[in-house]
Amino acid sequence: MRPGKLEDYLGQEHILGIGKPLRETIVAQHLHSMIFWGPPGVGKTSLAQLIAETCDAQFLSLSAVMAGVKDIREAVSKAEALKPLGKKTILFVDEVHRFNKAQQDAFLPFVENGTFIFIGATTENPSFELNNALLSRAKIYVLKNLEPDDLLKLLDRALTDAQHGLGSQALEITEQCKLQLVSTADGDARRVLNTLEIAAEMAAAKNTRLIDQNILNDILTGTPRRFDKGGDYFYDQISALHKSVRGSSPDAALYWFARMLDGGCDALYVARRAVRMASEDIGNADPRALQLALNAWETQERLGSPEGELAIAQALVYMACAPKSNATYTAFKKAMQAVREGKTDEVPIHLRNAPTKLAKEMEHGADYRYAHDTPEAYIPGESYLPPELKTVSFYQPVPRGLESKIAEKLAYYRQLDRESEWQRYPGDKDKEQGV
Repeated sequence: MRPGKLEDYLGQEHILGIGKPLRETIVAQHLHSMIFWGPPGVGKTSLAQLIAETCDAQFLSLSAVMAGVKDIREAVSKAEALKPLGKKTILFVDEVHRFNKAQQDAFLPFVENGTFIFIGATTENPSFELNNALLSRAKIYVLKNLEPDDLLKLLDRALTDAQHGLGSQALEITEQCKLQLVSTADGDARRVLNTLEIAAEMAAAKNTRLIDQNILNDILTGTPRRFDKGGDYFYDQISALHKSVRGSSPDAALYWFARMLDGGCDALYVARRAVRMASEDIGNADPRALQLALNAWETQERLGSPEGELAIAQALVYMACAPKSNATYTAFKKAMQAVREGKTDEVPIHLRNAPTKLAKEMEHGADYRYAHDTPEAYIPGESYLPPELKTVSFYQPVPRGLESKIAEKLAYYRQLDRESEWQRYPGDKDKEQGV
């Protein structure tokens, strides 16, 4: 059912629509090496074949899952044999991200001298999986999931094409079953066609030409949605979950959590990430969020599915609805940056420990004042930082949730510090007040 000409290709209008760069390149036959990046079943291989057909080029195909350097050399020899005749060669490499760096480097001289036009297909982010030398010689085109309308057109084509499809069997399928088949395909044309083929076989076994709801239910039960536990889909979805919590959207948080569970994600991974969300995005605005996230993690470890997943969902909803603050997260990053960029400041004498006679003789801990001996357990003007950092303030609480109270308390302490300074240096008060 692969399209025979460019006009029959379904989807990817953002790169193949009238006037779009890739379409103009193909029509004008001004080809260049390229990488097709997109999910499975969206037409990467079909598009490469169409380009070769449209441009009257020899089409050579390798799968990085099975091929090695020997196969690359054989493809190069075939391309070199046609080059003197003015015949173009397209070398298509499926799952190109599975080639290691040395194998990817093997293409470079032949891409450079025009022995063949390289087209790679990958489901993984090329920036992470392909080396820079290959990326610099190829343009990346992103292919998207097929839209439901495109999949419905594909279904109708498969049902009516007597030569390549199922048209010769005069199969019937209700509109409701078509829509169900498309909705469970998750934008994957290959999945639509495979499911339709299995349904046709089951109908034939039942001596009927009607693909009904019962047949589809038998096939589609337990069909997983698209998910890759180690790839871009995984990290994109956990990113969406984290951003939904940060953005105070409990509905979106639950949706992405359900999507990840449905795809086979380990719930414990989400529980660990929830702990991170609690500290990074809520912090002291509502410290209960961290405890709830830890409780959910422990519940998942003790009870497993589905009880633990419900506890994680509860934690995610709570965190999405909680007041937000990244003040601790930001302060910690600033403190780490100050440590990495600064010199190794010594601990001030009055803060040092004095467990030995020698330490006491060196006056470690001398002049240290015990905060609890003061009326408010706070000593105005006391510093606990190295002298060079005395005026630094990493932590800036936000005016939300509990942190608004913390901000008030810290502001009160800073006022006490200023008054203490004024008592020691009366002129500082006049300078501060502009007198």
